[in-house]
Amino acid sequence: MNDFIIPSDLIERKTYTDRIEPFIRKPVVKALTGQRRTGKSYVLYQVMARILREDPGAKIIYINKEDVRFDFIRNYSDLVRYIKSETEKQQPGYIFIDEIQEIAEFEKAVRSLLLDSRNDIYITGSNARLLSGELATMLGGRSVEFRISSLSYREFLEFHRLDDNDESFDRYALYGGLPFLVNLKFNDEVVFEYLRNIYNTIVLRDVVYRHRLRNIYFLEQLIRFLADNAGSLFSAKSISDFLKAQKVMIPHNQVQAYVGYLSDAFLVQGVMRYDIPGKRIFETGEKYYFSDMGIRNVIAGYKPGDRAKLVESIVFNELLCRGYDVTTGWKGSHEIDFVAVKDNETKYIQVALVLENEQTINREFGNLLEIKDNYPKMVISNDAGYRNTVNGVEHVNLRAFLLGNSI
Repeated sequence: MNDFIIPSDLIERKTYTDRIEPFIRKPVVKALTGQRRTGKSYVLYQVMARILREDPGAKIIYINKEDVRFDFIRNYSDLVRYIKSETEKQQPGYIFIDEIQEIAEFEKAVRSLLLDSRNDIYITGSNARLLSGELATMLGGRSVEFRISSLSYREFLEFHRLDDNDESFDRYALYGGLPFLVNLKFNDEVVFEYLRNIYNTIVLRDVVYRHRLRNIYFLEQLIRFLADNAGSLFSAKSISDFLKAQKVMIPHNQVQAYVGYLSDAFLVQGVMRYDIPGKRIFETGEKYYFSDMGIRNVIAGYKPGDRAKLVESIVFNELLCRGYDVTTGWKGSHEIDFVAVKDNETKYIQVALVLENEQTINREFGNLLEIKDNYPKMVISNDAGYRNTVNGVEHVNLRAFLLGNSI
């Protein structure tokens, strides 16, 4: 059964394989999570390739629950039985299970397999709660999670063999970064047909079917609202009030639940408000960004007036790719687009499409200058020739930031 072939044309995503490498052959479950079609399986292949380079005789067991050959594995006992039949005595088993959430009560199998110290376990799932709840309790800290995102701008250039220029960035902002696009021509009709099918799969399989939702019309209206208002601050109640004006009568607690389902499927990502002086999270009010710009554009269309939203979303996703925890900051009535924290270090970031006039410059730099601590502060915009700093606040060109030349 385990006669899988590692693709020969892999483009290694070192951002992830380098993070995973220290945990290879360690007694912790390596969980790769993320939206469907962001390349979790291919990252698994790359980890397998690293293992086989170091140990050509390694015993690798690969189960892909999207492969009909594994339909017989329906629950945890089927999974344990199969793996035990494939594992040879006195030889460690490298166990890779793709889309493990499709297996009923998989948590029991993972815990059982982890009891054998010879097993090196890797799992993937398209749900943000993969390592929460019962599995987290069972594993007791013996797990580490890696979120796999759509291609970053740097990866997009590498995959598509493009130079960094305005045209390449515009393609990235339009089509997004799902890895499979490397197999398609840059044609709106072709690309958006593919993206539309991925979007429908996410909504139907990971949201509607998983949570047994019935009000599909409301779900579609909610997704459209989030796509039209990406990066805007609102609460579940404000969404409910807006939809009521559109003759969609939904209580705000149901709005909150549905938004949670979309976040769990990685279609959108919520960003909490952070009170900078009080160093606390506000209980109400969030921003939402789509995990992939191409899918967002399939839903809401690609309009010139949306470019500022898209740029802000791209910067947000880049920060997540680099391992930052991100909130949106508030100091009084002044908003800071992103407060990014990693390794106990904080950075404050404002994002603007262009610094087109003094009012915009004063707003973007002025909000940051209101913060009196010594953490780094920067304004990211598409301007190429603006000053490097304003009173100590750094200005960074958008594409230079995305290529890793800052932060």
